[in-house]
Amino acid sequence: MSVSNATTPSYRSAPTRQAGRPQGLLLMMMSCLPILGAVLLAPVLPRMQDHFGNTPKAQALVPLSLTVPALMIALLAPFAGRIVDRFGRKRLLVAALVVYAAFGTAPLWLGGLEAIVLSRVGVGLAEAAIMTCCTTLIADYFSGPARDRWLGLQTVFASLSATLFFALGGALGAHNWRTPFWLYASSLAFAVLAATLLWQPRPHGTADATRPDLPPLPVRSLLAACLVSLFGGIVFYTPIVELPFLLDHAGVSAVPVIGAITALASAATAAGAFTFGRISRRGTAILLPIAFALAGVGLVVVGVGASVPVIVVGAVVASAGTGVMLPTLLVWALSGLTFEQRGRGTGLWTAALFLGEFVCPLLVLALAAALGGLGAAVALVGAASLLAAAIARAALTARAATSLQTL
Repeated sequence: MSVSNATTPSYRSAPTRQAGRPQGLLLMMMSCLPILGAVLLAPVLPRMQDHFGNTPKAQALVPLSLTVPALMIALLAPFAGRIVDRFGRKRLLVAALVVYAAFGTAPLWLGGLEAIVLSRVGVGLAEAAIMTCCTTLIADYFSGPARDRWLGLQTVFASLSATLFFALGGALGAHNWRTPFWLYASSLAFAVLAATLLWQPRPHGTADATRPDLPPLPVRSLLAACLVSLFGGIVFYTPIVELPFLLDHAGVSAVPVIGAITALASAATAAGAFTFGRISRRGTAILLPIAFALAGVGLVVVGVGASVPVIVVGAVVASAGTGVMLPTLLVWALSGLTFEQRGRGTGLWTAALFLGEFVCPLLVLALAAALGGLGAAVALVGAASLLAAAIARAALTARAATSLQTL
């Protein structure tokens, strides 16, 4: 199953406009906005906890303010995908960027913790639309190797922006825990740029992008890709979420050192994703098992590592694997989808990935309690990833052989 061949669209955008680097880079930067929502507040959570210390259920609501946008993306992205296919990409994207700024900056003047958590629900709603629209437009505007390259760069930008936003959140939060919320206003500038530089793509021979009757999705193939992506989301976020805790258990207490090691792991994710654009022609049947295997080996090393250098090496290997994994899963999910199906397919895949993000810390916490330690839990996730690599290799190879026999 070749990635490049499988992702050639059945419908292409009208040839009067050709997307290039300005459109690609804009879509990359807007794809980072959900990452902003996921990591920006992490450094200021202790200060929020102190501020709302007398509020009932503050210990639960303050962490929820960080994670609830990911849950909303998981719940709402499929609906955003349907809207995208029925009514078009651009209008929803521009509207979502404005909504993102409104809800994102709301905690600057909201006084109650419950109201702040509700505003974060609105942020997640906007993020579901932004992520679905941006990924769908990348698949609309580009095809073949160019599309694979941009989808790989999407993960590169996400990985690097996570490190940048974490640092910005800490620096701005040193002044006041509310200050980082001003960064959400940046989406207004992106709304203006999107309205100016982007256009609504249409399939050939179609005067209007609104589709009253949408063709059905290829349920079996898309469901398989989404289920694997849900597990892939768990594997992807395990080193991101658990590495600081494992380093602390290993005796690393200095925050700058933990930050530097986390940044190194993020750089490895970016390197893996950047490599995807050059190796995508190898096909999903080869790349996906390799990605799961690298992530699995790395997580096992991280889980059983007795010294900091061993843990760091394992984190780099695991992160490089997840960097290849994410665009490979996305390309697999989008393969074979037509223009009229692509928004819904992207929405379902986005929901699966972010559901994995939301479930990841809860699952690892449960495994740690059952196995008697965080290291054992992370190692078990790594072992499951190795098993997934073997299953993916066998299943995708068998599917490719079946496809050849039917030709």
